[in-house]
Amino acid sequence: MIYFKKVRWKNLLSTGNTFIETVLDKNHTTLVIGENGSGKSTMLDALCFGLFNKPFRDIKKDQLVNTINMGGCEVEVEFSIGSNNYLIKRGIKPNLFEIYLNDNLVNQDSTIQDYQKYLEQNILKINYRSFTQVVILGSSSFVPFMQLKTAHRKEVVEDILDIKVFSTMNILAKQKQKELETEIKDLEKEVVHLKEKITIQEKHISESEKQQQSTIDEYKDKVEKNNNTIIEYNNKITEIQTNINTQKDTISDEDSVKKNLKKLENFELTIENKVSKKRKDIKFYSEKDECPTCKQDIDNEFKTTAINDATNKLTELESALEKLNKEVNGKQRRLEEITTEYEKIKLKEIQIAKYNQSVTELNNFNTKINLDIDKIVNSSKNVSEAKGTLKTYNENLQDKDNKKISTLEEMDYVNAAKQMLLDSGIKTKIIKMYLPVMNQLINKYLQSMDFFVNFKLDEEFNETIKSRFRDDFSYASFSEGEKMRIDLALLFTWRSIAKMKNSVSTNLLILDEIFDSSLDINGTDDFLKIINTLQDENVFIISHKTDIISDKFANQIKVEKHKNFTRITQ
Repeated sequence: MIYFKKVRWKNLLSTGNTFIETVLDKNHTTLVIGENGSGKSTMLDALCFGLFNKPFRDIKKDQLVNTINMGGCEVEVEFSIGSNNYLIKRGIKPNLFEIYLNDNLVNQDSTIQDYQKYLEQNILKINYRSFTQVVILGSSSFVPFMQLKTAHRKEVVEDILDIKVFSTMNILAKQKQKELETEIKDLEKEVVHLKEKITIQEKHISESEKQQQSTIDEYKDKVEKNNNTIIEYNNKITEIQTNINTQKDTISDEDSVKKNLKKLENFELTIENKVSKKRKDIKFYSEKDECPTCKQDIDNEFKTTAINDATNKLTELESALEKLNKEVNGKQRRLEEITTEYEKIKLKEIQIAKYNQSVTELNNFNTKINLDIDKIVNSSKNVSEAKGTLKTYNENLQDKDNKKISTLEEMDYVNAAKQMLLDSGIKTKIIKMYLPVMNQLINKYLQSMDFFVNFKLDEEFNETIKSRFRDDFSYASFSEGEKMRIDLALLFTWRSIAKMKNSVSTNLLILDEIFDSSLDINGTDDFLKIINTLQDENVFIISHKTDIISDKFANQIKVEKHKNFTRITQ
C-alpha cells in the first residue's frame, strides 16, 4: 500500500517562493475551499508532477512555473510503502529529480527516463493513468475510466489486479526460450567437438607413438603459459588485498561515529521538543488573556515576564540546536564517506574473486591437460586403455544427445507457457474471475447513490447498462450528474479491488469540484455517506459549494489569493 504523508510546493502556478505544505494523512476528510482561480486544484498538479513529471490538468509542464518569479519551481512528495519511507523531489528552472529511500538518495546513474521508469515500475508500481483512476477524480482535464480507450482501460485494470506480472513472466519465458536455444546450439557444438575428439582418438590409437611427443610438448607449453598467468594473477590478488586492508584501517571509526551520531540525534530531538514547548508557551501568553482552566484574567506583567523568559530560553535552545545540527551533519558526512569506502572495497573484492576464479579455471585446465598427457603416455603402453578413452568419448556423446533431447522437451514446455501467458491466456481468466465482483461493487455503489440501473462490464471493459425496465443505455447517453455517479462508483470499485489484491491500494483520495456542477443535493448526501464508510483513508474534497457541505468534514483548508500569490489556511 502506498501511504501518502505530505506534499509541498513553491513557485508552482500561482504559488510564490515560499513552500505551501499539505499534510495528507492527518484527517479522514478534508474540505478544500476557495474562490475560482485561487489555486484550490494546484495540489493535484503538484502531486502528479512530483510523481509522474506531468501536471494533472491539460497544460504544458513549462507552464507550471510561476510567471512572476520565473523559476525555482519545486515539488516534494512524501510517502511510505511498508517499512520504507520515500521522498520525491522534482523541479523546473533549475531541473531537479531526486528519489530518497529512508533519507538516502537513490543512485542516479541513469537517464531521467530510466529514473522515472524505476520510480513507476519498482516503487509506485503504477503509472499516471492508473493513478488518476484510483486516487483522483476531477472535473477539468481528467479522463474518466468510461472515456478511456479499450487498451487504456485494460492497462488500468491490469494494474489494479496486479496481473502485469504475467507480462513480465512472458518476457522471462521468451528469455528462457533464448537460453534454451543457446544451450541447444552449445550442445550441438559439443557433439561436434566430441565427434572430432573420437576421430582424433581413433587416429591416435593407430598413430599414438608418432604423435605422442609433439602432442605432449604442445600441452606442456600450454601448462607453462597458464602457470605464468597464475603467478601474475596471484601477485595482483596480493596487491589488491593489501590495498583493501589499508582502506579498512581508514574506516575503523565506523562504530564510534554511529554511536556518537545516535547520541547527537537523541539530544537533537530533546532540544527540538524543548523548542516546540517554548514556542507554544510564547503563543499561549501572546494570544490568551485569561486562564482557560479557571477563566481568571492573566496579569499583563506576568504575561510579559513569561513571554520574555520563554523567548530568551528559546533563543538559547535554537542556538544550541544550530550547533548540534552542524555536529550531526558532520557525523552523517563521515558515515557517507565510510559507505563510499565500503563500496570501493566491495569492487576490489569482486576483482579478487574474478582473479581467483580465473586461477581456479587455469589450474583445472592444467589438471585436465596433465591428465591428457598421462593418457597419451599410457596409451603407447596399453592400446586397450586408449580404447577405454574412446569408449568414454562415445558415452559422453550419448549423454549430450540425451541432454539435447531433454532440452528440446523443456523448450516445448516453455512454448506452452508462452501461450498461456499471452493476453488471451491466464490474464483473461483472472479478469473473468474478478468481473462479477467488479460489476457487483459498481452496482452496489450506484445504488448507494440512488442510481438504480444494472451496470455491467464485459471482458473488454465495454459497458452494458439496463434500466429497471430493461431499456438499454450507454454511458454517453446519461446526464452529467448520472455520469458523475458512474465515475464515482467505478472509482470506489477500483479502490476496493486494489485493497483486495493489495496492488495499487493507497490511503489518498482526492475529488476535484465534483459537487460544484454534476451532483445535486441528494447525490451529494449519498456520496458523503459512502465517504464516511471508508476506513483508513484520507479524503480531500475540492469545492466552492461550502454552504451545503462545510459542516460535514473533519478539517477545512481555505485557499485564497493575496497580492497575486496563493496562500492557504489550515
